[in-house]
This record gives sequence, C-alpha cells and structure tokens, in this order.
Amino acid sequence: MAGKNPKGPHFVKYFIPVINALKKLDGSGHPNEIKDIVAAELKLTEQELSETIASGQTRFGNNVDWARFYLAKGGYIDSSTRGVWSLTDVGRKSNLTHEQALELYRNVLMGFRTVQNNGKVDDTPKEPLRESDKANYRTELMEIIRKLPPEGFERLCQRLLRESGFEKVTVTGKSGDGGLDGIGIMQVNPFVSFTVLFQSKRYVGTVSAGQVRDFRGAMMGRTDKGIIITTGTFTSEAKREAEREGVPAIELVDGEKMIDLFEKLELGLKPRTTFDVDYGFFSEFE
Repeated sequence: MAGKNPKGPHFVKYFIPVINALKKLDGSGHPNEIKDIVAAELKLTEQELSETIASGQTRFGNNVDWARFYLAKGGYIDSSTRGVWSLTDVGRKSNLTHEQALELYRNVLMGFRTVQNNGKVDDTPKEPLRESDKANYRTELMEIIRKLPPEGFERLCQRLLRESGFEKVTVTGKSGDGGLDGIGIMQVNPFVSFTVLFQSKRYVGTVSAGQVRDFRGAMMGRTDKGIIITTGTFTSEAKREAEREGVPAIELVDGEKMIDLFEKLELGLKPRTTFDVDYGFFSEFE
C-alpha cells in the first residue's frame, strides 16, 4: 500500500482541504459539492480532475474518498447513510497541519494492523468506502459497459431511465438529430410531467463544455430538460455550462454516478449479503 512512503500516501494531502470544504459549507455537504471546493482549493488542472482508475472513478475522486474514510475513522467527520458528509465537533474545532494529518493517517492505519499475539486478524483497509469486492465488481461492470456497441449502450441508457421512473422512453439515435439519442417523460405527480431528451456517450475520456452546448442547441424548442450520460467524466467547464443560468438545465451523469445508479437499482447486479466477525464481542469470553 502507498503507506510505505514515510511521508504517507498521496491522499493524505486531501485531509485538510476536505475539512476546509465542509467548513465553507457550514458543516455538511454532498460529496460532489465538497469535491468541487477541494479541486478549486488545490487548483487542480482538468487533466488531473479527469484521470480515471480502472473502476471508472476519477483518481481525484478516489483520493478524496480515501481522505473521507480516514477522517471518518479518526472522528473528524460523520458517515451518513444518506450520502451527506458532516463535520463532528472535533472536525469543526480542528485546525490540522500536514504533520498532524500524517499522524492521523498512521494512527487509524495502526488500528487495522494485525496484532498476532492478541489473536486479532489483519483488517487493514484495502479500499476507501468500499470493500475490495465492491471495487472489483464496479471495475468489471464498467469494462462490460464500455465494450457495448453504440446501439447497445443507448438501449442500456433507455433501460436505466425506465428503471429510474421515466415513462415512454424511446431511443431515436437518428443521424443529423444533433446528437440526441432518446426521449422520455418524467411524471412528477398526477398533474405535472415534463419531457426529457437524453444523449449517451460511451467515452473513456471527458465530455467538454462545447459538447454540452451542442446538446443544448439540439434541445431548443423541444424541451427544457436534458440528460447526458457518459462512461467517462465531465470537465469543470462542462459542469458549469450545464448549470448556467438563463438556459435549459442539463443533468450530467458520469461513469461513477452511472455505476452508483446500477447499484441503487440493483440493475445488472446480483445483491449479496455477507458478515464480518465482531472480535470485540468475543473478548469477554476469552
């Protein structure tokens, strides 16, 4: 593991920016909000933000997740089952230096180390926020999706939208249709519904702001809502373009978020239940 480096692994440098980001958000925020602030604080380039690992997650996002994992174990932030990160009292009052961040990393890591003479097992964390099995199936799922033919990926996006509550989802995929791949209807309640156009991009790289603008241009006069689904990532400019005021909004679903949806919907994945032994429970009987 990267911890063999005496200065600690690369993700330790994200401990302080993650805490600072949460303080700017008044103590709590969603992961994407936090990552945007961290990226701005560290002045990361588009290349650094877009680099991906085998699972389809960005290396930057993976590093921030590692930081969250250790900060949660160290008592600086809470782990929420609803996907919201929040500072604890310790986190709110903290003013970590880099040396203290390294010490935090070492202390948490030592808590997972094997102590053979006490009969404990090696429980060193292999992945942040997920077991190695989860990392493996996310990687495998992304590889399968990226190998699909264009038509197959369009139909997969169609199924994903249907499972997410959209109705009358149709794949068009017509040439000269401005890159529009399909259309669907979201029924908000018995009285309100709206039409959504979507575009699917089976990419390894990034989707640019220009591509978002082109898609919006193809939407004009047809609907006020669009979705771009990609196996890749979006540049920072693309994200800003999608949220620009005064023009139709566009939802962006990158590879990582797409895999999250497959998990949530249990689509193409077979859920499995397992258990970890609670060694502390048995200590009183030794």
